[in-house]
Amino acid sequence: MTVQTIADVEFGTELEAFRPDTSLAVTSEFADAVGWGDGGGRFSDHALAREQGLPGALVPGLLTLGFLTNMIHRWAPTGRVVSVDTVFRAPLLADSQVELSAVVTDIDEDTGAVEIDLSAKNEKGETGVFGTATLMLPVAAG
Repeated sequence: MTVQTIADVEFGTELEAFRPDTSLAVTSEFADAVGWGDGGGRFSDHALAREQGLPGALVPGLLTLGFLTNMIHRWAPTGRVVSVDTVFRAPLLADSQVELSAVVTDIDEDTGAVEIDLSAKNEKGETGVFGTATLMLPVAAG
């Protein structure tokens, strides 16, 4: 279900869970696109990342933020994300199953502001990233 205006939003609504493509091809391409190259392998090669003391190649944090914002926009295509504040507790690994989820935690019907709690869990169900986003929606149709 998508929402168009603040009147469509209900407190406690869970956005549709999203499993983004975290393949090495995607993480490497993203890192290259933002000017990081391959980060010495940390985004493109599991073995090279392990040599750097990491558990494997990483999903870049900025890419995770992009995935979270994309999830919000799929739910509220007319909305404008004005802030995203996250905490990275543990790395998310390339080629792993990452599940993003979100829930509406506050609604201001006068201004159109919606607060959304966000999380990204790894395939073990551990929360690697959590935070909040503020979304602005039209207060009336039209």
